[in-house]
Amino acid sequence: MNRFRLTCTVVVSAALLALAGCGDEDSTAASAPSASASASDTSTVPSAAAPSSSTGATGGASDKELCQNAKSAGDEMKGAFLTAVQSGKEPEPAVFQEIMKGLEQKMVAAATSGGDSKVAGLMRDFAAEAGKVAVAADPATAAANPTFEKVGEDLSAACKAVGVKATF
Repeated sequence: MNRFRLTCTVVVSAALLALAGCGDEDSTAASAPSASASASDTSTVPSAAAPSSSTGATGGASDKELCQNAKSAGDEMKGAFLTAVQSGKEPEPAVFQEIMKGLEQKMVAAATSGGDSKVAGLMRDFAAEAGKVAVAADPATAAANPTFEKVGEDLSAACKAVGVKATF
């Protein structure tokens, strides 16, 4: 059982750090392994075409504001994760599940202000994937989901297009 926990901790640690990177130049190393899914669809083109657009008639938050909120939620998750890992005790899967549940809730709350914008949709998709990790018995396996990785990459690219450096 200890071997399982150690493996789980290492795998979840790597996945969460990659998902919650701050977007600095230093975070490029964390996002490099996910280059296998870099052949994304044209989802970044519409965001690049309207870098400061709001949600239009709904008068919601701009894509840049949404990305800033998403980055803040990711940074909070990263902080909670690092605290858990550095506590001196081996973190239980429930700790990672709780962190991912918090991320899901914050992303959903932030996305609500964006109406039907592309970034808001990506945030909701990312939140849904984080929610799957939050309820999984094995968060390490759930976090290694290629769909989760792809949505994170798409959200990162959309945010980069509006001037917010964040890695999800």
